[in-house]
Amino acid sequence: HVEQVILLLLKIWKSRSCAGISGKSQVLFAVVFTACYLDLFTNYISLYNTCMKVVYIACSFTTVWMIYSKFKATYDGNHDTFRVEFLVVPTAILAFLVSHDFTPLEILWTFSIYLESAAILPQLFMVSKTGEAETITSHYLFALGVYRTLYLFNWIWRYHFEGFFDLIAIVAGLVQTVLYCDFFYLYITKVLKGKKLSLPA
Repeated sequence: HVEQVILLLLKIWKSRSCAGISGKSQVLFAVVFTACYLDLFTNYISLYNTCMKVVYIACSFTTVWMIYSKFKATYDGNHDTFRVEFLVVPTAILAFLVSHDFTPLEILWTFSIYLESAAILPQLFMVSKTGEAETITSHYLFALGVYRTLYLFNWIWRYHFEGFFDLIAIVAGLVQTVLYCDFFYLYITKVLKGKKLSLPA
């Protein structure tokens, strides 16, 4: 996933524009990474693990800063109108009701898993409103979708070979993969053939 985060940052910085990017989705991803990696201050696993968590959080907030401050003039707020409270509130409530453990950090981790599964919705909604997406935005979305699909297969692999099963992560992964299905079809049939991604009229 870090590759997709860096790809998006480079795209915005190089083009000096955040056109076509949903600021609301990026805010949600920043919330996701922050909630997921708060154990950074309590559980040390390895230097690599710690560094990756810091990179995720730093990159996500840098992206938000670029969209809402540095390149604000290029941000298409008129089409980025998804009501994110319809995602944040239900996933927060669900995290309090369905979690492996009801400690603050575990609830926050569960909340991040639930929210991540739907965080891309504002971006997909924005694409549906504009009717098209830039090629680099399409590549970014496709890479995110592939990451989540592979993440799902990783859980299946772990269950088969290690007997480890995390129902929360698997269900969340399934939900996100389903959300991407229509986009995958358009990406394969249009973008990979050199066409601009545009939705059917």
